Amino acid sequence: MKVVILNGSPHSGGNTKAMVDAFAKGAKSAGNEVVECPVGSMNIHGCLGCEFCHTKGEGKCVQRDDMDKVYPELATADVVVFASPVHYFAISGQLQSTIARFYAPGKPKAQKYAMLISSASPGVYAGIEGQYKSMIGYFQAEDLGIRELNGDANKSEAAMADIEAFGASIK
Repeated sequence: MKVVILNGSPHSGGNTKAMVDAFAKGAKSAGNEVVECPVGSMNIHGCLGCEFCHTKGEGKCVQRDDMDKVYPELATADVVVFASPVHYFAISGQLQSTIARFYAPGKPKAQKYAMLISSASPGVYAGIEGQYKSMIGYFQAEDLGIRELNGDANKSEAAMADIEAFGASIK
């Protein structure tokens, strides 16, 4: 299976990246193809709501930015993993902009989804979980699960082993 990880963190060496790397290692060990799209550091703008994609664009967004690199990966993904740090009770703005741009081509082909979230504090995940679960319901897709890390658990050996096992469970 092809697993596409949308890494919404702008930090190349941060806690979210550690989670992504552990998950990818596990998913690869289970024989999956894994592609990480570092959307947190890509030039991706939010949806303009202009409706070009659904009128003249035939499912293509009017904007020409790095989302053009993400669309082909999403079109061939069997599993999509959202990965994000918590930025004031929400996923990163970079990941949110990427998700908003799903609007142009319509619901992604992938039928399985997972989420990785990191924070410095516990108890900040409810809004993110609600958005994720609503999206999965709208996509009529399977929720493979959510892993949350905060505080000292970030980058801990035990937590990374759990995330790696989570990745290895993807089949």
